[in-house]
Amino acid sequence: MSLTALAPGGFDLGEVELTGAWHLHSPNSQFGSYSALLALPGCQFLSASDTGRLLRFPMPGCDGDVVIERFAGRTALKKKLIDIESLTHDPETGRIWVGYEGTNTIERLESDLTGAESVRPDELRAWPSNSGPEAMARLSDGRFIVIAEGSEGYWDDDFSALLFNGDPIENPNPSKFRFEAPAGYRPVDATELPDGRVLVLVRDFVFGVPPTFNAKLVVADPAEIEAGGVWRGAEIATISDAKLEDNYEGVAVVPRDDGALDIWLISDDNGTSFQRTMLLKLKWNPEEPSAQ
Repeated sequence: MSLTALAPGGFDLGEVELTGAWHLHSPNSQFGSYSALLALPGCQFLSASDTGRLLRFPMPGCDGDVVIERFAGRTALKKKLIDIESLTHDPETGRIWVGYEGTNTIERLESDLTGAESVRPDELRAWPSNSGPEAMARLSDGRFIVIAEGSEGYWDDDFSALLFNGDPIENPNPSKFRFEAPAGYRPVDATELPDGRVLVLVRDFVFGVPPTFNAKLVVADPAEIEAGGVWRGAEIATISDAKLEDNYEGVAVVPRDDGALDIWLISDDNGTSFQRTMLLKLKWNPEEPSAQ
């Protein structure tokens, strides 16, 4: 895999500063279509695709090997069975949870991607097969937030969501709520911030030849989730510049030594010639007044 760096300056994205942008390339036929991203110890990333593949690679500027292969050694070829849309993990145990959109299941794996156990709660069974679990975040207190990409009506801006009081494999009885996205946008990934709030990546689709995409970052407080209620957040960034825009579907956060955060985004090229596999690095300071 090779990375082509793009000039990071001159973009107004809101509260975040673009500090790095790369176009990722590989001749490997299993490369691309990435829909989730994890930042792991040792300056490494793990990404997974909706075609059931994984990508392990070092963060730009770090050393490490690049691995492109089938996720957890899976051999299934039918997309419905391998459509990974979300990843989250426990930094203490290294365990990883995977959300599969085609089957609406959640799977738990050990850090080496062995020991798979899965669950398909009734609440997930009720979601359309192309709707979720699109975004999933494990909170530091052990709870899990899962958000569907599909809404009840195509133009609706609130989305089915679940709050598990623990590991979904062991506590498959979540409470229901709804997540309200900015108008025209759909949730595609989420991750917990160090202060306990949740960063949600949302994306829209603009019809055209070729179609285009815009992305926003929304920060929401899980303390405000109420069973049966609507959960909302505040926008901190918009990515719509033609030089950067793409189908961003994965987000990860890495704390910086100066108290700010590095927010990383990866895009899903959908296997098309007019999209790219992009990696963005954004700096955001949650302590600044506008971030509260």
